[in-house]
Amino acid sequence: MEWTVHGQREVYQSPWITLSLVDVETPGGRRYEHHAISSLDAAGVIVSDPDRGVMLMWRHRFLSNQWGFEVPGGMIEEGESPEEAARRECIEESGWSPGPMRLLQYFNPNAGQSTQRFWVFAAEGGEQVGPAFSDEAERVDWVTPSRLRQIVSENLVLDGLSAIAVLQYLASLT
Repeated sequence: MEWTVHGQREVYQSPWITLSLVDVETPGGRRYEHHAISSLDAAGVIVSDPDRGVMLMWRHRFLSNQWGFEVPGGMIEEGESPEEAARRECIEESGWSPGPMRLLQYFNPNAGQSTQRFWVFAAEGGEQVGPAFSDEAERVDWVTPSRLRQIVSENLVLDGLSAIAVLQYLASLT
């Protein structure tokens, strides 16, 4: 069953996000305006090292007023591939250039309201190429698998992109 789109009008637009009202009709014949959010896709990478574990950033998110662990990641810029964006974000945010990367998963975190997709990569190893950008995180930590399980059980991975990366990594260990 597919919904029918009869039209769309933008309510708000910026370089980062567009809010629209979409005139839709359900398969049952109900017609209404549905709120839709369009924003740039994002990419992130979980970097693992056999001796150190995985690299995570400890940071505060002001919108939710929460502290938690995240993998490096951010918006995919125009003309950039998801892999290029994940590598750039990792270098910018952590000061580490990830080793060879492979796609773990891509997904839409809120398919009922948003067009945004997340691209999640894994990298084995990497090298420190500079300092971490101080506005991004309080610190960059290397976390062992046992500590990572504890972090997950304490609900300290707060965003969807990081949660998918961390859970995929932990699943690969079994």
